[in-house]
Amino acid sequence: MNLAFPIKVSSEQAEGHSIPAAATGPVAALLRVESLAELALVVSAYRYLGGAWLMFATLFLVPDLSMAGYLINPRVGARLYNLAHTYIAPALVALVGFMLATSLVYSLALIWAAHIGLDRFLGYGLKYPVAFGATHLGWKVARSSAHGCEP
Repeated sequence: MNLAFPIKVSSEQAEGHSIPAAATGPVAALLRVESLAELALVVSAYRYLGGAWLMFATLFLVPDLSMAGYLINPRVGARLYNLAHTYIAPALVALVGFMLATSLVYSLALIWAAHIGLDRFLGYGLKYPVAFGATHLGWKVARSSAHGCEP
């Protein structure tokens, strides 16, 4: 392993495909702490703006509906999941909310960003199309996986 760039390039296989490289060690820890900081900042902003907590709780898991793409196949699932789990979309929604001076739209963007922050903190990263568990943050499956891969 290169200590300057602690990225693991795995030779393990998942459904006949190579599992892509993922951050490990201090880099993975830094990415998780960064996500926790983002989550705290977004929730604080939501509170500061006086957002409704019932709306927050109701809409918090909506981005996970994008996982329905996996019912089609892993490639479609990964694309839909990644579209719903990047900060680009909620940032654009926040910009629209700011430009229109509409706190509801801005609140929706904050809820969306909070969801992404929690997901990333828990290790659910952006997906590679080989399998749901193959993420940019590492292989996310139970230790007793049939593939024998590390989570």
